[in-house]
Amino acid sequence: MNIHILGQGPRTGEIRFAAAQWGEARAIWCGPPVQPGEEWVAEWELPALFMSWVDIVPAPGGAFGLRIEGDTVILTGVLENIEEDGTGYLRIGRDLIMFECLGEPMALGGFVELRTREARLYPVNL
Repeated sequence: MNIHILGQGPRTGEIRFAAAQWGEARAIWCGPPVQPGEEWVAEWELPALFMSWVDIVPAPGGAFGLRIEGDTVILTGVLENIEEDGTGYLRIGRDLIMFECLGEPMALGGFVELRTREARLYPVNL
């Protein structure tokens, strides 16, 4: 995902960033030091174990997005797949974000919101 650094977040190592037209979010940056205004290509890591129908819910409307509500980052995208082992894939634009989940099955191909308090970003070496 292409990101634009906006500044430091409230936690140690955390950055605030914008991603194209999707919106703003924050995550722990797992790369070299960054400065506001820099552009990076980054990959998400969502280390939490998510519960379908609790942390992952159908999204109203049909638009990709990133936003912050309090201490929670909300990613809105298309639920591409959830494999038998619980590995799930959320698509935001052209980017796929992998996560782990438990719970009742959800319909694939629709927009969902994934809520997390812990996200990490890694620079992609192109």
